[in-house]
Amino acid sequence: MNKENKLRAVLFDVDGTLADTEQDGHRLAFNAAFKQFNLDWNWDIDLYGQLLEVTGGKERIRHYMETYAPAALERPDLSDWIASLHKTKTKFFEALMESGSIPLRPGVARLIDELRQQRIKLAIATTTTMDNVTALLKSTLGEESIGWFDVIGAGDIVPLKKPAPDIYHWVLDQLGMTPQQCIAIEDSENGLKAALAADLTTLITVSGYTHAQNFDGAVSVLSDLGEPSQPFTQIKGIAPAQGWVNYHILNTLMNR
Repeated sequence: MNKENKLRAVLFDVDGTLADTEQDGHRLAFNAAFKQFNLDWNWDIDLYGQLLEVTGGKERIRHYMETYAPAALERPDLSDWIASLHKTKTKFFEALMESGSIPLRPGVARLIDELRQQRIKLAIATTTTMDNVTALLKSTLGEESIGWFDVIGAGDIVPLKKPAPDIYHWVLDQLGMTPQQCIAIEDSENGLKAALAADLTTLITVSGYTHAQNFDGAVSVLSDLGEPSQPFTQIKGIAPAQGWVNYHILNTLMNR
């Protein structure tokens, strides 16, 4: 196998990929922030699933206002107010993470450990904020885990969020690597579109909100990364040779 075709980095999405944070994490934090701001908004499970079609928390708030509370758009300080509301939501989310109530998805901790042993570079490419990334990693993998990742691309570091490929282009540039040396792991259609637009081979592990989305173009679609004692379910695409994803599986998928 050519050296240039050997897997050198794995690029992880965060929400829904590392942990199923949306329904009982971000959604609850948004609702807590709304209450603190004396808003009568409530994002129930079904509504939040619809709102997830918009990536980025501040963008999601604005979209909700445009659709359900247009009168509130007349605020003269709208952008600053949305940013303040979102900052408050982030504090509630961090508190939820610190409580340890949201674990990593099956296979995530094992795979990260294996990749580190293989000296494969780790990166994050997400639309969520750096504060959210830090809170999740510290609460699940420990204080030192931030340093395990060679590059973390998060939040507003690029102008356009997924499904635009900007965050992946930025991460690849920071890594100094080509797409052909990397594989992306995502859970959503928007994430897949972003990764494919950056020419990255992409593995999908579906989450609660995304299992019915369109994953055409993914190299493989799995229920999760799997464990030797808890194999994944193969949904679509290439079927890995075993029931849990490791370095060798990722390298094979990248060179499919």
